[in-house]
Amino acid sequence: MTQRHAGPHFTDALKIAEVRWFLGAVASFTVAGRALMVIIGYQVYRLTHDPAALGWLGLVEAIPAISLVLIGGHVADHINRRHILLVTRAVSTVCALALAVLSWRGHAAVLPGLYAVIFLAGIARGFADPANTAFEAQIVPKHLTVNASSWISSTWISCAVLGPTIIGFVFDARGAAPCYLFSAAGFAGSWLCTAAIAPKPSPVQAHREPLLKSVTIGWRFVFSNPALAGALALDLFAVLFGGMVALLPVYADDILHVGGKGVGLLNAAAASGALMITLLATHRPPIARAGRNLLLAVGGFGISVLVFAFSTSFWLSMAALWCSGACDGVSMVIRRSMVRLLSPDHLRGRIAAANWVFISASNELGAFESGMVAAWIGAVPCVAVGGLITLGVVALTSVAAPKLRRLRFDVRTLEDRNRAA
Repeated sequence: MTQRHAGPHFTDALKIAEVRWFLGAVASFTVAGRALMVIIGYQVYRLTHDPAALGWLGLVEAIPAISLVLIGGHVADHINRRHILLVTRAVSTVCALALAVLSWRGHAAVLPGLYAVIFLAGIARGFADPANTAFEAQIVPKHLTVNASSWISSTWISCAVLGPTIIGFVFDARGAAPCYLFSAAGFAGSWLCTAAIAPKPSPVQAHREPLLKSVTIGWRFVFSNPALAGALALDLFAVLFGGMVALLPVYADDILHVGGKGVGLLNAAAASGALMITLLATHRPPIARAGRNLLLAVGGFGISVLVFAFSTSFWLSMAALWCSGACDGVSMVIRRSMVRLLSPDHLRGRIAAANWVFISASNELGAFESGMVAAWIGAVPCVAVGGLITLGVVALTSVAAPKLRRLRFDVRTLEDRNRAA
C-alpha cells in the first residue's frame, strides 16, 4: 500500500517556501493596513466628533477601490502580477509616510490632506487586490487550494488582531504620527517578502479582448454560477447594512468611554473570532455543507450586531464582536474557497476583481452608509436597524436561492480533480 490516498495534512501548504514568503507578505501588509485604518478612523473622529466624517472616509476609499478594481482585474490578467504588487506596495508605503507627516500638524486643517492620501491609497488597492488574489493562485498548487486558503485567511486574521491591538496603545501613548510610521514599516516588509518570491510568467491570453469586454468577463462568469453569485451577494448585503466597524470610534469614545486602546481592542475582538474559525478550517473546512453553513453564519452575524448595538458594557461588546467575527470567518473561508476552486486560471484576475467589488462595496460603502445614518438617527439605532436588515436578508436568501441553500462540496473530490487538471 502507498500513502497516495492518505488524508491531507493540515501543514501541507506550509512545506512550500514560496507559500511561506506569500504568508509573510500577507502578514506584514495586514498588520500595517489594519493598524492604519483603525487609526485614520479614530483620528478623523477625534478631529470632528461627527459620524458623518467617518462615512465620508469610507466613501473616499471606496470610490477609487471600486471604480478601478475591474480595470485592475484586466491588468492582473495581462501584466505580470508580481510587478503590480511591488509597485502598489511601494505606493502604500509612501501613503503611510505622507499620513505621518500630515499628522504632525495635529489640527483639523489636516483633514482634507488625510482624505486625499486615503484616496491615493484606494487607487493602489484597486490594482493590488485582484493582482494579489491571482498571484496567490500562481504560487499555491491547485490541490492545496483549500488548505492554503485556510492558512492565508488565518494569517490575515491573526494580523488583523495584532495590528489594531498594538496600534491603539501606540496612539494613546504617542499620537497618530508614530502609528503611521509603524504602518509604513509593515508595508515595506510586505514589499520585501513579495520581492523574495521568484518571478512568475505573465498570464497568457489566447487573444486580447477590448478593455470593456475584458472587464465584464469576470462578472459574466460570477453571474453564470447562481451559487457563487448568491454567496457573494449575501455577504455584500449583510455587511453593507450590518457592519458596525466604521462606528467603533463613536462607541469607544461616546458610549463605552475606552479611548484609543479600547478602539483597537474592539477591532481586534472581531478579528480574533474569525481567527478561531479559520484555524479550525485548516482541519475541518466548512464547505462540505457550504450553503447551509453560510446562511447560519450570516444569521449569527446579524444577531451579534443586535447585541452589540445595545451594549453599554465593554466586555459584552467585545464578546458580541468576537461572535460576529467567528460568523464572518465561516463566510470568509467558504467564499474564498469557492472563488479559488471555480475560477479558470486565465480569468482569475477578473473574477477576483468582481469578488473585490463585492467586498469593497460591503466594507467601504457600508462604512459610508453607517456614518451617514448614524449622523441622522444616532449610532445605536443605526447599528440595530442594520442587524435586523441582515437577518431579513438571510431569511429572504434562504427562500429565494435554493441552489445556494443546498450547496455542498466534497473537499477530497475537488482536490483530486484539480490535481488531475
